[in-house]
Amino acid sequence: MNEIEELQSLIDSAQNIVFFGGAGVSTESGIKDFRSKDGLYQLQSKYGVPYETILSHTYYKLHTDTFFKFYREFMIVPSAKPNPAHLYLAKLENRKHLTVITQNIDGLHQKAGSRNVIELHGSIHRNHCERCHEFYSLEDILMMSGTPKCPHCGGTIKPDVVLYEEGLDYNDIENALDALSKADLLIVAGTSLAVYPAASFINYFNGDNIVVINKTHTPINRKVKLEINKPVGEIFSQLK
Repeated sequence: MNEIEELQSLIDSAQNIVFFGGAGVSTESGIKDFRSKDGLYQLQSKYGVPYETILSHTYYKLHTDTFFKFYREFMIVPSAKPNPAHLYLAKLENRKHLTVITQNIDGLHQKAGSRNVIELHGSIHRNHCERCHEFYSLEDILMMSGTPKCPHCGGTIKPDVVLYEEGLDYNDIENALDALSKADLLIVAGTSLAVYPAASFINYFNGDNIVVINKTHTPINRKVKLEINKPVGEIFSQLK
């Protein structure tokens, strides 16, 4: 049995699946990841500080205009479309109990048709004025230039994405841990499991079958049933 056949067999026999995805799930949609050799954090920063620093709450508050220059250049990719991984998971949800837990903020799982999605780090598609809390869509933000300002009160419109130094949403944490504790198959894909606390959540999985799919080896302190070191979309394009 080859790795695709083994993965297909594990999916077919599972009753309750959790897909835990990271940035590598969306690279085949044209969105850069962070820590791979071609990732965002490996690029020479044009802003005088590492890109990782720009994604912190402190930097956002102190250098808001520069943050949004970076955010618009690298974090918003309006042309991105769901790749075979997103599309397969949306289709799988029609025949299996499936929860997608994603660290991505791009909304591509929902764009592909997935409904049961927990976005641990928020979404570029949700934005709120920090002063009056008015909601704005991504389309609203794209129609503005520079630092987005609320037309009603003049406050800064902050994307609902979790920056470094900010906490995760309590309900998202509870829902993610509940889904993991009930699953009998966990697929960890496109992540180096380097971002905490999200990476620690997989310890709440009580089943025996863990599959890891990533271009490079992902260190994990659990027994892994199957590891595939190839692009995520390439693997899911071969599944039924």
